Amino acid sequence: MADDRSKRDFRDRNRVSADEDYEVQYFAEQNGVSSDQVRQLIKTYGNDRTRLTEAAKSLRLS
Repeated sequence: MADDRSKRDFRDRNRVSADEDYEVQYFAEQNGVSSDQVRQLIKTYGNDRTRLTEAAKSLRLS
């Protein structure tokens, strides 16, 4: 059966929402940082997942 192209999913998987605790916690666990650090990174760099991953990696190395 083919996908129904009239139904669209508008979630943005390229972003991390600071308002959603489960997203912050998941990102923190994946990148070896705390939830508070993730929220601070979002404030500093925005919510783009790629940019946040790079910032978390450099934070871990410091």
